[in-house]
Formats: sequence, structure tokens, C-alpha cells
Amino acid sequence: MSQLTHTQPSTIQISVINESTVLTDTDVVPVVAALQKQVTNDFRPVWGTDAELNIVAKGTQPPNGSWWLVLLDDSDQANALGYHDLTSDGLPLGKVFAASDIKAGTSWTVTASHELLEMLGDPNINLTVFVQNTNSAGILYAYEVCDACEDDSLGYQIDNVLLSDFVYPSWFESFHAEGSTQFDRMNKIQNPFQLLANGYIGIFNVTAGSGWQQQTAEKRPTNLLHRGGIGTRRERRSLPHDQWINSLPQRKIVGNAQKYRQNLETIKQKRAAA
Repeated sequence: MSQLTHTQPSTIQISVINESTVLTDTDVVPVVAALQKQVTNDFRPVWGTDAELNIVAKGTQPPNGSWWLVLLDDSDQANALGYHDLTSDGLPLGKVFAASDIKAGTSWTVTASHELLEMLGDPNINLTVFVQNTNSAGILYAYEVCDACEDDSLGYQIDNVLLSDFVYPSWFESFHAEGSTQFDRMNKIQNPFQLLANGYIGIFNVTAGSGWQQQTAEKRPTNLLHRGGIGTRRERRSLPHDQWINSLPQRKIVGNAQKYRQNLETIKQKRAAA
């Protein structure tokens, strides 16, 4: 067996779990294949992190030690199924709210790409870059790799699947001059810390005492809690780690998922009869 060296990135095992009622396995398979190509061919050479994605078959357990990318309908379902902040093993977890994306007219495949790459880039949701403004003041920038260029219109396709653009490490390095290097996969960003249309980044002013804020391309910070739905990375970044909650074991999640779908069907029948 070959030994890992410092030039060989370790491969993280990612379990893709589909508990969405709006996505079939047929919908998910080609997207996972495209995500695999994005991670291995585009993300790994730049960030030095690789992953192997595997779809978890219905009724089976995710392998021990794997990270989870969970496909859900919305944040209400995330709460009902027990998908919280970490896997049942206490490992990193990303959530994709497919029904919410569809209702909003945005692409769930871009969201899946976004969540996957950011989970690989900052799995513990605690990495930051400090930009010092004065001797006693400065701002922490969240180490999120897709937020600055997350809009669907900025993405790119692999095998006809639309995926998210992502920034390079140079985006967090303020010494780069304008246009002096590549700052993102699609080469649309020209400066460090530049936010494209509909982009944003989490910032923490170390002297203001205001906690995590979300800065938009218009440079107007907004309260992070108002922009981060339940279960999102933005919400988790604003919470101390000792408040994070592990997911339920998979067998309980499956049981809750069945109850959730039954409740949805009952609601639909009552609405139809009204």
C-alpha cells in the first residue's frame, strides 16, 4: 500500500443521503457524479482536499466515519428528521434544502455544490482570516469558499449539471493587486475580498461586540441570524460549539422521515377536502 505524503491530499468519505420528497434517486445520481468531478478535478488542485462521494441506499446506514451531505425539503423537515449540526458520530454535516430552492426559483444543484465545497473547506465552521484595520481594531472574515460568488448566474456546468463557483485561497490574501492572480474558479473576481452580485461574507468586528454579521456586495452588514435558516452553516457559525446537536441515528431518522411524509399526505388530503 502506498504511503501518504504531504503532497497527497487525504480523501474524505462523503455519504449523500436523500430524504427530500421532491428529489428522486434518479435526480440525485447524475448530480453526485458531477459533484465528484468538481471536487476531484477543480477543487482538490487548488485547496488540497479531496473527497469520495457515495449515495446511501434507502434503508441502509451511512458508513461509520463518513461525513454527510443531506438532501432535505426545507428547514422544518431538517428539524423533524433530527438532522442538526453534526452527524450521529459527531462529524461534519451539510444540508441542502431542495424544496426551498425550487420554490425560490434557484438551483438545488448549485446549493449542493456550495454546501459540499464549504464543508470541505471549513468542516468545523470556525476558520477565519483577520484583517487588522488599526493597532486595536480589525475584522474577522469567515473562511467560506462559495459565499462571495454563490449566485446561480455565476456558476458553471459539468455534464449539464449547474454547480457553484468558488473562490481560491488568494481571495483571502489582501496583498494581491487587482487582477494579479486568479481569485475564483470562473475568474470573475478581480480583487481579494471582492463580493460579486448577490454575494456575501460573514464578518466579525472584534471590537464592536455585535457578533457575526453578513456583509453584502453593497457593503451593508445585516444580522447573520436573520439571513441564516435553521441548520445552515451561517446559523451554526453564530452558535457556540457546545450548543451544537448531533443528528439522530439513521434508523430513527428513517422512521421520522416516514412519519413526516405521512403527515404531509394527511395535510394534503385535508386541504383537498376543504
